[in-house]
Amino acid sequence: MSKDTNTVEKRDGFQSKWGFILACIGSAVGMGNIWRFPIMVQQYGGMTFLLPYFLFVILIGSSGVIEEFALGRRAKAGPVGAFGMCTKERTGSDKAGKAIGAIPIIGALMLAIGYTVVLGWIFKYTFISITGDMHAMGQDMASIGGLYSLGTDMGAIGGTFGVTAPEAETLGEALKAMASAGFFGIGNGVWQIIALVVSLAIMVMGIAGGIEKANKIMMPVLFGLFLVLAVYIATLPGAQEGYKYILTINPAGLADPKVWVFAFGQAFFSLSVAGNGSVIYGSYLPEGEDIPGSARNVAVFDTIAALLAALVIVPSMAAVLGAGISEVHGGPGLMFVYLVNVFNAMPGGRIIGVVFFICVLFAGVSSIVNLYEAPIAFLQEQFKFKRAAAVGTIGVIGLIVSISIQPWTSQWMDVVSIYICPLGAALAGVMFFWVLSKKSALEEVNNGAKKPIGSWFYPLGKYVYIPLSLAALVLGIIYGGIG
Repeated sequence: MSKDTNTVEKRDGFQSKWGFILACIGSAVGMGNIWRFPIMVQQYGGMTFLLPYFLFVILIGSSGVIEEFALGRRAKAGPVGAFGMCTKERTGSDKAGKAIGAIPIIGALMLAIGYTVVLGWIFKYTFISITGDMHAMGQDMASIGGLYSLGTDMGAIGGTFGVTAPEAETLGEALKAMASAGFFGIGNGVWQIIALVVSLAIMVMGIAGGIEKANKIMMPVLFGLFLVLAVYIATLPGAQEGYKYILTINPAGLADPKVWVFAFGQAFFSLSVAGNGSVIYGSYLPEGEDIPGSARNVAVFDTIAALLAALVIVPSMAAVLGAGISEVHGGPGLMFVYLVNVFNAMPGGRIIGVVFFICVLFAGVSSIVNLYEAPIAFLQEQFKFKRAAAVGTIGVIGLIVSISIQPWTSQWMDVVSIYICPLGAALAGVMFFWVLSKKSALEEVNNGAKKPIGSWFYPLGKYVYIPLSLAALVLGIIYGGIG
């Protein structure tokens, strides 16, 4: 089947190989690398967790990431157009494919909305770290925890980042709480607006002029600063205990199914295979680019980012908390409560806090830009919106909903990560490996590849990756989330 070239001339795209790779790395290097990966490493025995994690990164990077890049590039479209292309080749009609493609679009928008809440807090913490207000709290956990809440009444409201009380139990309860407070009476609405405006400003400039250029700055700076932090932390007394956590291997632990389940979940969600982000970025990839090579680079650098975060966070906590490190849990509380306490307790802590939150800010912006891009491109492709109009429309939706759901953000994110993301990844895999012809699939993967992909690729994707995506759905339901 020949490609649909109707929109090729009008479509923006990446202008360089490394611009594309850095943008994809930016989409993959998200909060899970920072607030979850280090704790998984610490809790599940360092190398005991890392070995299966590396295995799953290789497996998913060699199948799902390649597949989503190739699917997007062949269609020159996001999930709706790409899925439609597949069913049209198979049945002569794109209607079913387009309808199914709406699922990952909805997932991308919902995930972006949830991350908008988080990004607002990241902007706030970056600001107060620079002004010195964060460092001035010292190790006063009452002050740190009080800052990290939706309002002043933790007992009544709980909150997205509350550590002493539950969130709103239902979405209706959350909306009622926000409405009664005038929507800006509790929460972090002003900083959410700032975060969203900055992100949308990048996006309105387009792929080459906005997303690519921004990631060419943010990603090298993020990696450089994380490396500097890791080197400094290594000099602190007690940090070596953190390295013991990271380097520990317990052969008996490898027999624990939970280690494999959570290592798989971390790899699956870290590589951003959800049928949306990688597909949409792949759609902007020019002809002749080496897709397998790009997928390999994304997997490698995403893993390096996660390891650097672990080499910063785990030794830091070991140096300050000592044995108390075993009581620390992942999630937003790690970043906005525990690490504030840790940084404030160490020499040069104010500077460390500034550098760390700048890194987190870049990771957050690069991720959210990717998530919002899928629904923005959908409006452009399917309803012929101009770029600015599409960005503005999705931005308004994102702002209104993100402000409204603040007391229910964790539950909102659970719905997306447990149900929609794994389903989106599985559907993208089914479209590529089962609906699109093998000839068309391999033709696209090999287009620009330095050498033809091995015979292992197609059965790996068809018979291993797709079942794993479905396993992510089932295991997420069983464990209440695995990534």
